Amino acid sequence: MPVTAKICGLSTPATLDAAVAGGASHVGFVFFPPSPRHVTLDQSAGLAARVPDAVGRVGVFVDPEDALLDQAIAAARLDAIQLHRATPERAAAIGARTRLPVWAAVAVKTRTDLETAHAFRGAAQRILYDAKTPEDAKLPGGMGLRFDWTLLQDFSHPLPWALSGGLDADNVAEAAAISGARLVDVSSGVESAPGVKDKDKIADFLKTVASL
Repeated sequence: MPVTAKICGLSTPATLDAAVAGGASHVGFVFFPPSPRHVTLDQSAGLAARVPDAVGRVGVFVDPEDALLDQAIAAARLDAIQLHRATPERAAAIGARTRLPVWAAVAVKTRTDLETAHAFRGAAQRILYDAKTPEDAKLPGGMGLRFDWTLLQDFSHPLPWALSGGLDADNVAEAAAISGARLVDVSSGVESAPGVKDKDKIADFLKTVASL
């Protein structure tokens, strides 16, 4: 089974085009103002218009209100909603109201953290295992942190899942081999500075993923 990739936090036409040209299965748009990757509704609409139907458009949110979800879904023509810091109950409610697949982020540092994923059975359609950020961090992800990928070995996953957190072109092959991931999600690992995506790094990452 091939490995596919989501390039997250895209904010410019050139880098979005690089993700599509490189074979990304999904592209992610961040709707969270504190993030350096945040896009406005207008920006997201322009970017979404460049995405072919074969590539999934994922909106990334942190405990969002319904109004923002509705606006973003309409502007970016979202195919899925990625939620950070959301309870299973909230994830289920969002999925029922929007009728879109929900990806629930589970922050991981220890094996015990993985157990949180089971609470999302029936509430989400995919789990995104991401590295747990420090308690005082303003962002729930996109900080280049990684967790111990061996924690995912022999874990009974309750749902389809993706791996995130500290991935880049140099370590994604190892990450996929150790964890068994078949969908990988990268953001800071293809940047030249926080929020500044690098076309060459995107191309290198996707080329590596395509070889897996």
